[in-house]
Amino acid sequence: MNKSEKPALLIIDMVKDNLDEGKEYAITSLAHRIVGPINDLIGVFRKQGWPIVFPTDSYRPEDFIFEGKLQPFSLVGTEGAEVADELDYRPEEDLWLPKPRFSAFFDTDLDEWLRERGVTLCAVGGIATEYCVLTTVMDALCHDFKAVFVEDCSTSYSESIHEQTLSLYRRNPLYPLLRVITSSELVAELLGGSADV
Repeated sequence: MNKSEKPALLIIDMVKDNLDEGKEYAITSLAHRIVGPINDLIGVFRKQGWPIVFPTDSYRPEDFIFEGKLQPFSLVGTEGAEVADELDYRPEEDLWLPKPRFSAFFDTDLDEWLRERGVTLCAVGGIATEYCVLTTVMDALCHDFKAVFVEDCSTSYSESIHEQTLSLYRRNPLYPLLRVITSSELVAELLGGSADV
């Protein structure tokens, strides 16, 4: 990675329903733990004028995915589907991108939006590592963007699932198009120095 890269930061599914302890599928304790690192990374991206995107689950009660064991959550038009208050989301600057399925690229215009801004690299964090973060990373590659799992800005239902998922991609034949790195490593590489987040 070099300073010529134009990155965008994608923070996946950090919505109120997912951070609410009263919700069945909330990832509360681990999700709250990554809020600080995410906000720190947002601050760096904001200072550099790099795009920040908040792709969020936006389902309908009748959606196919709820025909199994999964109960409806993060429904279109509900408060639970909004970006969580703990995040440094600024509607006047950032893109809030409700998405109908797991990947931020599925049935959205994200790829076009990123290309219009000259983006070459998608740095992806949020929840859950093995579902929506992973599908977004893989779809970024499928749309010809370099992709980075930002490991300290992502989490899952357990630390072991998070780490097991990332371990599959730490060494992969797509390197350096696909990488797993920390937010500090990402910033240092993008800014060409030893920047801390």
